[in-house]
Amino acid sequence: MPQILIKLLAHLQADDLGMPELAALVAKDAGMTGKILTVANSSAYHRNSRQPNLEQAMVALGTDMIKTLVISDSVFQTFNSFPNSGATDLRAFWKNSLTAAVLAREVARRMEYAQPEEAYLAGLLHNVGRLALLATAPKEYGFNFTARDDEDLCAVEQRTLQITHAEAGAWLIERWQLDSFLADSVLYHHEPSARLEAAHPLIRIVRVAHVLSSHADDDTLVDEARALCGLDPDAPEALLTMAARQVEKAAVHLGIDLAGADDLPALPAFAPPPPVDPVQQRLSEEVRNLVLVSEVGQTFARQQGEPGLLEAMTRSARILFDFENAVVLLENPTGQALVGAPTANQQRIAEFTIPLAKGGAVAQAALDRRMGFVRRDGRPLGLAEEQLLRMLGTESLVCLPLVAGARCLGVLVGGVAGWQLPACQKRERFLHAFGAQAAGALETAMSERGHARRQLAHVAEEYREASRRVVHEVNNPLAIIKNYLSVLDSKLERQEPVSTELSILNEEIDRVGQLVGSLTEIQPGVAMSKVDGAPAADVARVVDDVLRLFRTTNFIPANVEIVVSMLDADSRIEGDPDILKQILVNLVKNAIEALAAGGGRIEIANRGHVNRERRLYLELVVSDTGPGLSREVLANLFSAVKSTKEGPHHGLGLSIVHSLVKKLNGHIACRSGTTGTSFEILLPAHAGAGAQAPQPVRALGSV
Repeated sequence: MPQILIKLLAHLQADDLGMPELAALVAKDAGMTGKILTVANSSAYHRNSRQPNLEQAMVALGTDMIKTLVISDSVFQTFNSFPNSGATDLRAFWKNSLTAAVLAREVARRMEYAQPEEAYLAGLLHNVGRLALLATAPKEYGFNFTARDDEDLCAVEQRTLQITHAEAGAWLIERWQLDSFLADSVLYHHEPSARLEAAHPLIRIVRVAHVLSSHADDDTLVDEARALCGLDPDAPEALLTMAARQVEKAAVHLGIDLAGADDLPALPAFAPPPPVDPVQQRLSEEVRNLVLVSEVGQTFARQQGEPGLLEAMTRSARILFDFENAVVLLENPTGQALVGAPTANQQRIAEFTIPLAKGGAVAQAALDRRMGFVRRDGRPLGLAEEQLLRMLGTESLVCLPLVAGARCLGVLVGGVAGWQLPACQKRERFLHAFGAQAAGALETAMSERGHARRQLAHVAEEYREASRRVVHEVNNPLAIIKNYLSVLDSKLERQEPVSTELSILNEEIDRVGQLVGSLTEIQPGVAMSKVDGAPAADVARVVDDVLRLFRTTNFIPANVEIVVSMLDADSRIEGDPDILKQILVNLVKNAIEALAAGGGRIEIANRGHVNRERRLYLELVVSDTGPGLSREVLANLFSAVKSTKEGPHHGLGLSIVHSLVKKLNGHIACRSGTTGTSFEILLPAHAGAGAQAPQPVRALGSV
């Protein structure tokens, strides 16, 4: 579809197109600009001076005339380039189309329809399916392209090509994905007027335009059609007189030669005798169906999300199988019922449910994975089938199971007239192939939806786990703060200086703030970032700070001895001292708790530098003489596990230690036995530490 026409239609839908916007739109098409300027400076509009400026020319023409020219010329450009159209006399076709367009617009104005230009376009395109059939099957349709446009023509098209020009035109327009009833107006323009009494105004308008442009001599058809739009008995004659003048003028402006169009004979439609070889006929039909199924599969694959896919499924089913309406019922998560899937045109279907265990033709089609057919023939029907017949407003139902692999995802239910049911039964293989394509696309969409839900659950779990870790870590400085407050209380009673304690309290309060603030930096699905170019931390100083915290607050029991063994060499590492402090607080606290019952000894030792995989590390060891760790705890040492200690966050300490060591680009290992437990940590040495270290550097393969 030409881009200029798509944009014009969008403006028409919004009904906010001003002359400057319209001029800017037309200016993008050189051919269209030339056409506008030519018409504006023709004798019909030329007054005192020529209009060289496009916007001035458009003002002279008026908005309605411009829209008519843009729509008409865009349609002619598009469809005159269809295959085989150049070898066919299109004068009568375009005259009929222009007449229907002018009539549709005038009827729309009399009905006060909000979009008269949309009605013009619908009238112009109402028979475009004939061009589509000529392009697709020139040999089979060449004669019938010029045949009389009546019910006999539709019957011949259905018998010879298995599709009418109304269906072909609607299918073509559906592919433009317009937010309009344009395709429906084309699809139903041959429907009896009695069936269209409650239809959308655009459908009724195009029906009137078709009858007046093609069957003005049939008084019965004309009376029935004019009544659809509330026209007076004398309106058809006046409309036809007006249309004849406007069509002649439009043809001149558009440069279309309609001379002699009325002299071309419109003979009755001709149906050639069926081919002698039924096998060849069947083979041709199968090939045609394969091509259609392939096209349908590509259409489904382009849809975004389940709602769009369901809309495409029902729309394609209506066009391909001439369903009057269609709905999709999907199997619920428990597999015990079919539940309606809502679409733009069918919202109440969402409240419709069919239990699979209760039987009925629709449920049986899903259970047996076979097509089912339902008709009103006097025999009692199930309640669900009765409801669907009323909901779809049809006489019969076609129940197509949507089978993907060994699973039936649901049933597509199409409504058809009773006389169409035998034709649907003959096309059962085609229906099954369509159902397989639809089910495959639906399974993919459902899988993507399930994947998205799993991702959301994973993200939520990551946030919960991160929150638990932060709360666990906050408990350490809070415990220290609590103990220091007790020390402060006693010192203040004795009127002793407390500046040191206040300084420590400030540090710990800042640490709590940093830990809580780290929650805002959590990025789900992304591993903890490692510290590159971090400031240097002096291990000896951090160890002193940690021990001062524990000793000042009386956290260390009398039966527990802590020994520090630090080398005289440079003990700096690359990393944040606060992170190292968190690591040591966790390890020392765990060691104290392990020795609380029987007492013992804790040692924090700097064992100097080691070389691992061509990188220099400082080895720091925290060991105790406790009873050791059980095999079960060792097996899941650095994972968040259920601890024997009480409290909602116990069991996270070593997991947090492990992640903090990794954050410092370090490594940690544990050795444990009946004589005690030691944690050996390798932390990246500061850049200048190796050159200043007096002790020999050890090589280490792994920890």
